[in-house]
Formats: sequence, structure tokens, C-alpha cells
Amino acid sequence: MKEEKGKDNKSFAYETNNLISSNFNEKNRVNKEDNIASKPINQLTNGLLGWYSVSSSEAIKEGKLHFFTIYNEPLVLYRDREDIVRCVKDICPHRGASFFGGEVINGQLVCPYHGARFSSQGSCTNLDRITCQHIIDSNYDNYAKSIKLLQYPCIEKEGYIYIYYTGTAQANIEDFEIRSSINSLLPDSYGFPSLEYEYEEVYVDFKADWARIIENHLDILHVFWMHGNTIPDKNVNRNTITSFNQIIKRDNRQIESIYSYKTNGKEEFIRIKFVPPGRIFIYKGSPESTRYIQVLDHIPLGNNKARVIVRHYRKFLKNKLFTNLVLFSHLQRRTFYKIFSEDYQVLKTQTFNEQMGYIQKDNVKLLGEDKMVQYYWDWLQNALIKEKPWEIHPTDASTNTVHDDRGMLYPPENPNMAIKNNRNILIKLLTRALFPISLILLLI
Repeated sequence: MKEEKGKDNKSFAYETNNLISSNFNEKNRVNKEDNIASKPINQLTNGLLGWYSVSSSEAIKEGKLHFFTIYNEPLVLYRDREDIVRCVKDICPHRGASFFGGEVINGQLVCPYHGARFSSQGSCTNLDRITCQHIIDSNYDNYAKSIKLLQYPCIEKEGYIYIYYTGTAQANIEDFEIRSSINSLLPDSYGFPSLEYEYEEVYVDFKADWARIIENHLDILHVFWMHGNTIPDKNVNRNTITSFNQIIKRDNRQIESIYSYKTNGKEEFIRIKFVPPGRIFIYKGSPESTRYIQVLDHIPLGNNKARVIVRHYRKFLKNKLFTNLVLFSHLQRRTFYKIFSEDYQVLKTQTFNEQMGYIQKDNVKLLGEDKMVQYYWDWLQNALIKEKPWEIHPTDASTNTVHDDRGMLYPPENPNMAIKNNRNILIKLLTRALFPISLILLLI
């Protein structure tokens, strides 16, 4: 990974210098005063269309393609010749093939069907020029100049890849009207200097409703009951379930729920922030004193398909040699995978029950502690009515399932990574155990 901690990488610099300053100018500038004035107090400004964190920087390797979908639309990420991450629609404009099985050669995207190459001209201009030198056509040069890939604005910042998703990919980046600021998603905007922390990260895939997964992660109190035997915290289990004071705060960019103990000096237990469309911050304790923070990004891949990027930031165990020695990252990943597997059956059955019409106001009763969940659903229903993201690229029973078949890569839906992680733990433990034995035998 070429990105260095503490430094804005080239992609973000191009975004700030070109996308905002040059390309969008006045028509795309976010007017914060207008946004606030046009919305009533405590109304989230952002909807379902806008900035999504869709990948970590580390996952986008030089020369490799990263495929995913969002609201059923197939997309691909790759690094161009200048190491800038591009997000393009996964369809070759020559004959409509996918780039799956294709390559990135010298920063150019290469279609596997006829070898068409697409070059990237500059930081924020068009992805331009199809090149198939072996095609025999006297009119080829004119044809090639008019063929362009469709794309979305893409920014790389602090180890995340963000795309500005509208549901309509464009040939020209400058044609996008950016209606929301990416700053509303950045950890630094919430008093959280992420670069001061170390972190572990996992991807998890679910065949469940994206909105239900967000609801699950806003419901922090279920962790006592469902995950009490998995979370390595002696104060979080079925025997320590207690009652909390809850304060909910709302403004134009977030819904925040603060839980504090009714006893123990009213110490803050946990704080959750929901930042639309799909990011959640979970602070263990107050933001000023917390030792770890979890950031969860929820990606609506498609109908009954969702991906979550889980990043666990910490201020402790920052010595990499020691953490490698005690297998800290491997053990953390094992815990993450187990927690999400425990949630999975609930999420799948909730998805089914909602789709069958069983979850209606008369059939489920929210408690007082579910107020944040209710605020979230109010925002979601308003956004669905206004923006209709699932109607932009609809699928039905006759739709080819190629993207469904290859899309679920991570636990809990695909257990391969969890199995590999457990195997690595076992191998490394055996290696550590055998090393002193081997040393003793050599000395003998």
C-alpha cells in the first residue's frame, strides 16, 4: 500500500484541488447555511445517495481490480498510472462485457474480451480513449475517441476509498453535482484523530437487508445478551446487564446516543453516532477519554446483500512487534467474525419477516431505549421515498445472478476467511511452541 499514515495521498489532493476548485466551482459548492435553513432542526441533511466508504486503501492493489456492487449496480475500482483510485461501471463500452477476468496494465484498464485498453488522462478529466491496436477498421481512430467509460467521483483519504454515488455513472467527472461534503463522514470531524490510533480491520458480508444491519449496530444493548460470551470485556455479559441513562442528540449531520451508568458516578459507558448514509462510530466511553473506537461502514450491495467494513481503532498495544508476537490482529479478527456470525441468523430472519409484511407497527413494539432506532427508521423512510435508490437499477426473478454468485466473499456468508484466520492462528502457535523445543534439541 503506497499510502502513508499522516499524509494526504495524491488522490485526495487531486480531489480537493481539482474536483472542488476547478471542476465544480460555484454550481457544486455545498452551501451550509442554505442546507441548514432549508431543513428543520434535528433533520439529517444527507440522504441515501452521496458519499459511501466502499473499500480500504489496502484492498486496492496496484495492477489489480476490485469488484463490488452498490444498489445492484456493478462497479470496479483500480489504480491508474498516477496511483489514483478510479471507480468505473463494470461494463466495457465496446461490446458490453464485464471487466471480470481483465487486467490493469501500466495503469490502463484492459477488457478480457477483445483486449480494449482504457487510459486515464490526468487527475480529474475523462477516462478516455479505447485502444485495440489489433482491430482492423479504417474508422477505428474516430470510433475510439468517442468511447468512454462511465465513472463515479472517487476519493482516497486516511486509508478509506470513498465514492460519490448517485445511481447514474457519468463519462465526465465534472458533470457530477456534488451535493454533500465528504467532511461529514471523516473521523476528524467528530473529535477523533484517527491517525493517532492503530487499527484492525475486517470485511463482513451478509445476505440480509442492509438497513436491518445498520439497525442492529445502533442497538448496542443487545451485545450484553447475544455477544456476552464472545466480547473480551468482563463488564459486558448476561450477568452484568444493567440499566443506563440515555441521552439522544440530533443535528443536521448525525444522530448520537450516549449511554451512561445510573450508578458509578454516571460514568459514560458507550456513545454511538450514526452518520448517513452508512457510517457508524462507536466510542467506548466519552470521545475525550476513549481508548478504542469502532467505525462501521455499511455498503448496500444489492437486494438482500450488504457488506460492512469494520475498523477497530485503539490507543493501546501500539507496538507492532509485540502485537505480532501475541497474534493480536488474528485474535481480533476471530472475535469480529464470531460476533457477526452470532448476529447473522437474526438479521436473515428479520429481513424475511419484513419482506413478508410481518414487521408492522402493530406487530412490533419499540421500547424507550429504541428511540435512536426509531429516529433512524424515520430518516430512512423519508430518504427512500425521496430518492428511491433501489428503483434506479432494479432486478427481478429473471435477472442474471452473476454478481450474486461471485459477490459474497467474506464471513459470515462465506466462511473461508474465518477458516483461514483460525488456521493461521494454529500454525503460528505451533511454530512458537516448536521453536524452543527445536533449540533445545540442537543444543543437546
